[in-house]
Amino acid sequence: MLVLDEQLSGRDLETVLGRWYPGPVLFITDLRPGTVIKDDAIPVLLHQQRQATFLTINETDFWRKVAIDDRFCVVCFALPDSRAREIPKLLRAVFRLSTFRTKTRRMGKVLRVSPTTISYYTDRDRQVRALSL
Repeated sequence: MLVLDEQLSGRDLETVLGRWYPGPVLFITDLRPGTVIKDDAIPVLLHQQRQATFLTINETDFWRKVAIDDRFCVVCFALPDSRAREIPKLLRAVFRLSTFRTKTRRMGKVLRVSPTTISYYTDRDRQVRALSL
C-alpha cells in the first residue's frame, strides 16, 4: 500500500503510481476521512495499516523526526513542490534497488530521496546510510 501525503493531491500522482504499483494507492486522508490529520498523527495511522509506504515532499517535518517502526516506511522526497511530478519515476528507481525492492525490506525505514541520492535510517539503527540512485 502506498499512502500519499495530502499535499500531493491534485497532481494525479495516484493514477500514475497505480499504473505500475500492484497494491492500493491512496491518500492519508482516506485512512481517516472527514478529519484534519496533523503530521504527528500520521505514524499512528500508518502503524494501523499493513506494510504501508508513506510518500511526502514535506521532508523537513518527517526526515530525522518521524517515529518509525517496522510496520511502515516513510519516503521523503527532497524536491520542491513544483517538481512533485517526478515522484513516480524516482520511486520506481528506489524500488528497483535490492535494499528497498520488497515491502518487507522497506518496513522500518525512513528514506530521503533526491534525484541522485537516497539516504535512509532504520527503526533499529538511526545511523544514516546513503546510496546513489
